[in-house]
Amino acid sequence: MICVENLTKTFTLNTRSKKDRSHKVDPRQHDGVFNALTDVSFHCERGEVLGLLGPNGAGKTTALRILSSALKPDSGAVRINEVDVVRSPLLAKQKIGFLSGKTGLYGRLTARENIEFFARLHGVNDEYLATEAETIYRNLGIVHYLDRRVEHLSTGMQQKVSIARAVIHKPDVLVLDEPTTGLDIMATEIILEFIQLMKEQGTAVIFSTHHLDEVAMLADRVTVIDQGKSAFSDSLQAFRELSADRDLRRSFMHVLNLEKAYVASI
Repeated sequence: MICVENLTKTFTLNTRSKKDRSHKVDPRQHDGVFNALTDVSFHCERGEVLGLLGPNGAGKTTALRILSSALKPDSGAVRINEVDVVRSPLLAKQKIGFLSGKTGLYGRLTARENIEFFARLHGVNDEYLATEAETIYRNLGIVHYLDRRVEHLSTGMQQKVSIARAVIHKPDVLVLDEPTTGLDIMATEIILEFIQLMKEQGTAVIFSTHHLDEVAMLADRVTVIDQGKSAFSDSLQAFRELSADRDLRRSFMHVLNLEKAYVASI
């Protein structure tokens, strides 16, 4: 369904960035550039959920922004079936639903107006909005909030509206960047149930998270990004088996320790 191969991405550091990073030891920074991604590969099939893990600053968000076509990689490929995301970003946008770390909603518009505005950008017709879209609203628990201004909604409700906006055009791939961060238990539960529903409907879902219980609950595959490259990418079962007691936290630390040992040896 979606295949990510050997992504690299480098950013040129300005003078301020160089000073900010001068006290940090980061092997990805060389000669005024920062190598955010050096080799990231993974894949997710239809009806699968991939949990994307990694320390803060590892490159997860950069990788996800490339998937959404918001960033162009220096090299590598992203394909959704036959569509090359890098070469055909407009076509790719029709196949991808993307939720970034910030909601990006228009505060003075209502929840419904936000969702329908983005729906029409994707060519969604009025008949669909009047019928099938209601199912999305019910599944996310936002029916009673649709005609309120977004600026008056809670953080959790804004997040659910953002997810509705991301899936309103029935994308083949749903990409979520830390969708439950900062949310209460009830909002988190609704979002996790919605991800499970997307999976059951055949959507390929990629979500980054720091919560290993979410990975245990939902993921079929796991990818760990560290120091800008894929340190692990395989099934959830294979990830569990990295630790003797199949504990995901120990498996995660095992991957990072192996990666650090490799970096230190070169």
